[in-house]
Amino acid sequence: MGDTLEFNEIYQEVKGSWNDGRLRFSKQNVVYKSSKTGKVDSIPASELNAAQWRRVCLGHGIKLSTSTGHVYKYDGFRDTDFEKISEFFKANYKLELTEKDMCVKGWNWGTAKFSGPLLSFDVNDNSAFEIPLSNVSQCATGKNEVTLEFHQNDDTEVSLMEVRFYVPPSQSDERQDPVEAFAQSVLSKADVIQATGDAVCIFKELQCLTPRGRYDIRIYPTFLHLHGKTFDYKIPYTTVLRLFLLPHKDQRQMFFVISLDPPIKQGQTRYHFLILLFSKEEDINLTLNMSEEDVERRFEGKLSKNMSGSLYEMVSRVMKALVNRKITVPGNFQGHSGAQCITCSYKASSGLLYPLERGFIYVHKPPVHLRFEEISCVNFARGTTTTRSFDFEIETKQGNQYTFSSIEREEYGKLFDFVNAKKLNIKNRGFKEGMKGKIDEYSDSDDDQHDAYLERMKAEGKIREEGNDTDESDGESDESFNPGEEDDDIKKQKDTGGPKRPMSAYMLWLNSSRERIKSENPGISITEISKKAGEMWRQLGKDEKEEWEIKAGEARRQYDKAKKEYAESGGGSASSSKKKSAGGEKEKERGGGNDSFKSREFIETSESSSDSDHKSSKSKRKKVKAVMVNVIIEEAAAKCIIIFILVCVTPLCSDSVY
Repeated sequence: MGDTLEFNEIYQEVKGSWNDGRLRFSKQNVVYKSSKTGKVDSIPASELNAAQWRRVCLGHGIKLSTSTGHVYKYDGFRDTDFEKISEFFKANYKLELTEKDMCVKGWNWGTAKFSGPLLSFDVNDNSAFEIPLSNVSQCATGKNEVTLEFHQNDDTEVSLMEVRFYVPPSQSDERQDPVEAFAQSVLSKADVIQATGDAVCIFKELQCLTPRGRYDIRIYPTFLHLHGKTFDYKIPYTTVLRLFLLPHKDQRQMFFVISLDPPIKQGQTRYHFLILLFSKEEDINLTLNMSEEDVERRFEGKLSKNMSGSLYEMVSRVMKALVNRKITVPGNFQGHSGAQCITCSYKASSGLLYPLERGFIYVHKPPVHLRFEEISCVNFARGTTTTRSFDFEIETKQGNQYTFSSIEREEYGKLFDFVNAKKLNIKNRGFKEGMKGKIDEYSDSDDDQHDAYLERMKAEGKIREEGNDTDESDGESDESFNPGEEDDDIKKQKDTGGPKRPMSAYMLWLNSSRERIKSENPGISITEISKKAGEMWRQLGKDEKEEWEIKAGEARRQYDKAKKEYAESGGGSASSSKKKSAGGEKEKERGGGNDSFKSREFIETSESSSDSDHKSSKSKRKKVKAVMVNVIIEEAAAKCIIIFILVCVTPLCSDSVY
């Protein structure tokens, strides 16, 4: 028997939903890590006092009870796992794994038993169902009836709203009503939040970004009370998943983020994060509403009765002690400006993206937290609004995609190095390795910048065409898209009378397959058709591609033959000479000539206008093409200008008003 037992795809029951994860039994403790939230539950072996093996919906399950009154249920075991788990429990925990049968008769009458944090409904000494009393939000009594309402879980497909128990009147002469006794037994363990007693401390008028507004935060021993002008929220510490303390990019403010699972609710709105914003310059003197002995006994030196310091430090310190969770801060990442975050946009709002040691968090609207272990891949894409920015895309293993856009290009090198160091899967990695190191050396000139997206598009185009020539429209699109090349070809006149260039094998195949792709993918856009077609072409076999390459070769031979015949007939040269002569006549009509006017010239720009500065900074020059246009002023236009001058001069010569 080894020191540990590990099981994958084990499910834990959380308020009516089954969350999958990994379970490990070791000599020291029982550890369960949720795949969905990453939350880790650790049960010390010394606290285990009972273990049951039961036949449940997902196979076989284990129910563990602790001396502190907690119950944990794990499902998804196989029948063959019983023996090795039982032997491990005996050897390491000195605990007997007992088999327990469940009642499946479907009766709705039986005996209600309160066993620690559970209400068990038994039929013939076998449990029909169990209700964790911590899930009870309200308990109401009526005549011979008790109604239990439950906290809701957004992840469940079907939610249990309430259960009603009929409690028959007692035949004995006991003074206590059996209905009240039942209700008190429920309330003693239920998670019914009532603000009884004094708060440990109160923070007044804190700025809250989510939910938005100013709130008084009252700290109670077991829950957090947000009191605002319109809404009140009571947040049990058991729902706090993580704590984050994040510096703002301006270095004058701090975010304190509380991750909640399940979230707080207001109508149909769910708040998975509580985000507070503090000024670093705001200080506070804090006195806890407890005696020094109670503070020492409860918090074991983490807090003291009288404390002073920055407001954000006091709030985060108190929350850390009460929730008993570590505070996550940014790691070693530094952006281009030296900040530990990146300015970007998510959906419709601008915010800050923080690369952490184990994930990413975006603040603030809407907040997003993504752990590395749930990320499938990341991608760097060209910005949709300007070439001065790029998009950072994250795709999770569940298939969700998050796009953080409008990131400055100077941040690319830092972010790429960070993602690469964390060994995350990067799409089109081969295309980006060559770009790494160049992005940090951007100058103010667009021509000197390295366009990562353009490189990717060129590479994908080469793969798609597989060495074949493209048609005219594709060639023009690529040339006009390239910002770094001369556009002299735009001036060239097209010979419309010549034979049309032949299509490549890919384009021939695409024209014949376009309608089929549309029918198989209803509602698909033109861009998505091209993308889908490129994927399908790459997946075609050699024999299938050869058929279209033969057709493309035949079309090429026909084109060469037709082009030769057209040239021999003088078609191309004649048309071009006519166009050139026509262009020269137009220049003469406009009064232009080589001596009086240049249609295109290069203007050199630099930071200084002197000739010496031009020579010294020759490497930094940028050639800008400027097209000057002759303006012919007609006689009528000249008269208008003369009249306009006379009208403007008149007030200077006379006191008349017009």
